[in-house]
Amino acid sequence: MPAPTYEEIQRAPKVLLHDHLDGGLRPATIVELADTVGHTLPSTDAGELGRWFAQAADSGSLERYLETFAHTVGVTQTAEALHRVAAECALDLAADGVVYAEVRFAPEQHLERGLTLPEVVEAVLAGFAEGSAQAAVAGNQIRIGTLLTAMRHAARSMEIAELAVRYRDAGVVGFDIAGAEAGYPPTRHLDAFEYLQRENFHFTIHAGEAFGLPSIWQAIQWCGADRLGHGVRIVDDIDRATGKLGRLAAYVRDKRIPLELCPSSNVQTGAAASIAAHPIGLLRDLRFRVTVNTDNRLMSRTSMSREMALLVDAFGYGWSELQWFTVNAMKSAFIPFDERLVLINEVIKPAYAKLIG
Repeated sequence: MPAPTYEEIQRAPKVLLHDHLDGGLRPATIVELADTVGHTLPSTDAGELGRWFAQAADSGSLERYLETFAHTVGVTQTAEALHRVAAECALDLAADGVVYAEVRFAPEQHLERGLTLPEVVEAVLAGFAEGSAQAAVAGNQIRIGTLLTAMRHAARSMEIAELAVRYRDAGVVGFDIAGAEAGYPPTRHLDAFEYLQRENFHFTIHAGEAFGLPSIWQAIQWCGADRLGHGVRIVDDIDRATGKLGRLAAYVRDKRIPLELCPSSNVQTGAAASIAAHPIGLLRDLRFRVTVNTDNRLMSRTSMSREMALLVDAFGYGWSELQWFTVNAMKSAFIPFDERLVLINEVIKPAYAKLIG
């Protein structure tokens, strides 16, 4: 069969598990919000600003990559701004053919203008609901689950974990920790992870992006993560010549622990040399629970369709592989099992069956 085109991929149903709300703002929205609150930007031209974000993020350094968020977080310190960017996020993902997404954000980073943590969460949830409803009217169905993120260098993880559980029936489906990995191991937040386990609540941990195998081992064996945010460095425990797995890699594969891989972002932060050299090819061949994600659509100037199109070009993937990635992601979502099955059997598989032919 001919390789899937970008336009065809865009129409196919996709599932996204690793996307940051503050990493996906529209440049024009940032300009408007910055003008409202008096926040200084590198450029007030939306096109130039979009290019600045991509160039600043394209440094090979996770720390430098994270610096770009000073502007997206800086303009989202009011309930109105949070509501707007959440609604636009839902619309943008739905327009790209995403039928299910888990979008994460750190409530503690939006308190500079007096909002409380619950007010932050409620503004974002309301924005997602409005955007999803508008997308449905336009013929683009999407469901969004929210992950609350705690910053690994801060000391509010228990507070954010309790907040996530408080809103578990209002749209929050999981918990995460994020931020620079080196020097801030997930084990600093054991009390939060133990609390979440007692509450039967789902969580993922950013690990194995910048710091390597020790962060993956700690996230799984000490903290009990359901998924690995990125996890790309698990390849360091695999002999690429023979495909032989080390103890940790074998455990991750045997336990079917999902890897939230973000190809373009991983190249930007130096976790992979290029898309063609990205470990996703090897990990897919070895049948790890691989998923494809965007991470930060603004900084990587990407979308789910673009990420999949890049993999088609780099690895020669066809519809069967794209369906495999999509079903993997839906299986790994943090919503109830029966609800995942409905999306797999009634939305994803029928659409891909037509594409595969």
